[in-house]
Amino acid sequence: MAGNTTETDGGPVQVFYDGGCPICSREIAFYQARPDADAFVWVDASGASGDALGPDLDRDAALRRMHVRLSDGRLVSGAAAFAVMWRRMRGFRWLGHLLAIPPVGWCAERAYRLFLALRPLWRPVRAP
Repeated sequence: MAGNTTETDGGPVQVFYDGGCPICSREIAFYQARPDADAFVWVDASGASGDALGPDLDRDAALRRMHVRLSDGRLVSGAAAFAVMWRRMRGFRWLGHLLAIPPVGWCAERAYRLFLALRPLWRPVRAP
């Protein structure tokens, strides 16, 4: 996991996700439809320029794992990134705080890594 998960203020958080992944896109669309979605800047890393990704995040890394950039510039990835998002969303705050408990956060990160290993099975096959 990159970075620390403690937010320093209520400023906007950038969420970097793989818009080319059908599961990722569907999940992000769910969050974007929530009333608190304006607390985030949503960046589809599959089509974003290097400038949109900002410092310390290249396209390959952004496509491999979900990342969030806190308003102070720190990057957080994986299950910790979801915890940051959830702590800022009504109805999910309890889940974000639950992930802060060491054994729960560790298990969530392992589950996320398992999802990442299986994710290629759901990607559409592109013709050559």
